[in-house]
Amino acid sequence: MKFLGRTEQRKKLHRMIDKSGQTVSLVYGRRRVGKSELIKQVLRESDLPGIYYECKQTTELNNVDSLALLIAAEYNLPRPAFRSIEETLDFLFQKACRENMIFVLDEYSYLRDCVKGMDSILQALLDRYSDRSALKLILCGSYVDTMESLLYHENPLYGRVDLTINLKPMDYFESALFYLPFSEEDKVRLYSVFGGIPYYNRLIDPALTVRENIMEIIASPGARLENEVSMYLRSEISRLINANEVFDAMARGFSKYSDILSQSHVSSGPAMVDVLDKLIRMEMVEKQAPINDEHNRKRIGYRIVDNLTLFYYRYIFRYLSQMNVMEPELFYDRYIKEDFETAYVPRIFETVCRQYLIRLNRCGLLEEPFEKIGRYYYDDPVRKRNGEFDIVTKDAKGYIFYEAKFRREPVTEEMIRTEIAQVEKAGFQCYKYGFFSRSGFLAKQAEHLILITLENLYR
Repeated sequence: MKFLGRTEQRKKLHRMIDKSGQTVSLVYGRRRVGKSELIKQVLRESDLPGIYYECKQTTELNNVDSLALLIAAEYNLPRPAFRSIEETLDFLFQKACRENMIFVLDEYSYLRDCVKGMDSILQALLDRYSDRSALKLILCGSYVDTMESLLYHENPLYGRVDLTINLKPMDYFESALFYLPFSEEDKVRLYSVFGGIPYYNRLIDPALTVRENIMEIIASPGARLENEVSMYLRSEISRLINANEVFDAMARGFSKYSDILSQSHVSSGPAMVDVLDKLIRMEMVEKQAPINDEHNRKRIGYRIVDNLTLFYYRYIFRYLSQMNVMEPELFYDRYIKEDFETAYVPRIFETVCRQYLIRLNRCGLLEEPFEKIGRYYYDDPVRKRNGEFDIVTKDAKGYIFYEAKFRREPVTEEMIRTEIAQVEKAGFQCYKYGFFSRSGFLAKQAEHLILITLENLYR
């Protein structure tokens, strides 16, 4: 299957491999994000010989034996009788003194768990062969906390990592490479369910509709990803009940700490803090503050950033009993269809629009590059109300307000005037106003307006 996306990460790894001498690269990120496939693709693209070893959750000697088999196959040798992982790695470092080679330790945290002092062993070998070896070492892992700890000052490997890649989910644009035959509207819908995880997006069948893909992949008993979210959480979190409660509350639209606590059945504030902290470190939840009041703890909100997790808790977790006794078509039409189209996808569309603006900003394609993007909090004591505008950028000239409309009707001049009037009533001063529209515009372009269609998003 053709490898898609990750252009910048591939370039960085190739630059590190092409350097003279010994190099160490660290690639980590959440499960299913595509770390292993990225590294394997780089190995396929490189002319250097390479050994790719996926560490196992077993004993040191079992890992030694498995790695010895790979070494024997790569160098056409009888199987070496190594006695420890240190002896095995020393052999490879010596080999790399005579020829450039790539060596990958995938799921490195498993090796750390079964070999006492593994980081120190690796540090000693790197230092011993630093002036002689041309080994291109790549360490990869899914346990983000563990992999990031390798960069800490107190870790033996501190200062020895030349390249660090924290691999994030793809944005909406790269994700759409997996389902190019679909319309722009349907690309937004598919991204709203499967997000930027390559493993999920490869399951999408272009011969099926969005509705059929959703039923086939997650919204039916025995579907491929029916238990994906719960299994992932169970492997990472000891108290799954608290995580379920928090996700359920957030999937219903609650974002403030106090609201999540009151709507869930988490036993205490400290327990809530613990589970939120863990979910943030797992990169499944994001902590957000308005860009105009970043240090006000009362304004902080939390949202689920993994789309499959959000979809799962909004529709599958909540209605699991119904799904298990109904035909998939009936279940979809009764519990997903309307809310998905009128509330769920429009919410994710806002995320897509933010990602679009960030892409333009990074590419230098905006007239005025912005320094911040996020939500803007307003407080109107006269009218005794407050709220947030969802997409706002701040640049050297001031603020630009954006509104995202995922609706069947085109955005008209009257709609634009109404939105601008609402912003001005809140006392929010902007020098431009932007509008994203699924169905285009019945309005004229103007100096103070930025009008963006779905076609613009996918060019």
